[in-house]
Amino acid sequence: MGLQQKLEAAVRDRDLPFVVALVADRDGTLFSGAAGDAGPGSKADEDTIFRLFSMTKAVCATGLMMLVERGLADLDMAVEDVVPEFSKLRVLDRFEDAVPVLRQPKSKPTIRQLATHSSGLEYELWNDRVAEYMEKTGHQSVITGTRASLHYPLMSDPGTRWAYGPGVDWLGLVIEAIDGRPIVEFCQEEIFEPLAMTTTRFELAPEDHEHLSTVVMRGEHGAFDPIEVKPPSNPEVYAMGQALYGSASDYMRLLRMFLGAGALDGKRLLSPGATATMLADHLAGLRFAPMTTCSPMSADFDPMPDAVLGHSLGFVRNEHDIAGRRSAGSQGWAGLLNSHYWFDPGQGIAGLFMTQMLPFADPRYMRCYAEFEAAVYAAYRGADSAM
Repeated sequence: MGLQQKLEAAVRDRDLPFVVALVADRDGTLFSGAAGDAGPGSKADEDTIFRLFSMTKAVCATGLMMLVERGLADLDMAVEDVVPEFSKLRVLDRFEDAVPVLRQPKSKPTIRQLATHSSGLEYELWNDRVAEYMEKTGHQSVITGTRASLHYPLMSDPGTRWAYGPGVDWLGLVIEAIDGRPIVEFCQEEIFEPLAMTTTRFELAPEDHEHLSTVVMRGEHGAFDPIEVKPPSNPEVYAMGQALYGSASDYMRLLRMFLGAGALDGKRLLSPGATATMLADHLAGLRFAPMTTCSPMSADFDPMPDAVLGHSLGFVRNEHDIAGRRSAGSQGWAGLLNSHYWFDPGQGIAGLFMTQMLPFADPRYMRCYAEFEAAVYAAYRGADSAM
């Protein structure tokens, strides 16, 4: 079965509401396909606009590495030395009569730890103690876009474990403090314009609405029920863990830049050396830990079961080859609404497999994504007719 046929089958079988998928190498697009309706009367295609959510994190990490290469940022600098309000964060030790007891962390979280999800910050979707803290204190979720919402407690001491959380939202404030520009201007001038990412933005443009996809949640008996989930408009803080909208074709330009060792179409964002540094493992002996859900918005998530996974300055990183799929040194991640991607510098290939549905890591979606990736590698290794 060819790649397009796989997409059509996934939608026909109700594994996905719709899908847009792209495959590219350093030189350009190898495959572009879509199936289903992205919204009422709107066929899914390369121009479909997605709420990127955590795909935003890679953009933030790119900006950080640009500042590091310019000698403006030090990965091992304490976050509070750049953004002083970060010093207010404490570790949640326990609850006493429903009152949280907080303590000082044993070390000061660093910029590198924010980028690698090892600072101690965790999301409420995958840590029930965070959810309990928010319920008992009334603390708002970071998705609200308020500055106060960033002040989650740490769940562990910095550098002691990998755990997925809002550290990259603080990283956006680090970039603003070092560079001096608002993060919206920084990303537009330093990343989106050089890479010709013309549909990627923090606020929807008028022309985007006709291409904006609908979000659904899988309900009883597999039905897809419409649900409203989006980044807040004109927030106090454009949280760089979740704030962007964009198309699949735009995002592929970012991935191709990494395949090109920091450059795309003659525009260089990072030197080859800086790109290699960014994509190296930065977890200092820690490893990715499967994410166990405590929310109906997500299923349990282990992107590569049985694989050894590290973390670069922006991505989960494969430490070993996966038979029939991506190779050691490959990078990838996803957005909350099941927009997943990977890029494989060793084999020079990148893939996007995107929809807009909850729960995150829906098992039927994940099976289709894995099958698509395997088919991509089978085609890329010589079965050109499958493209």
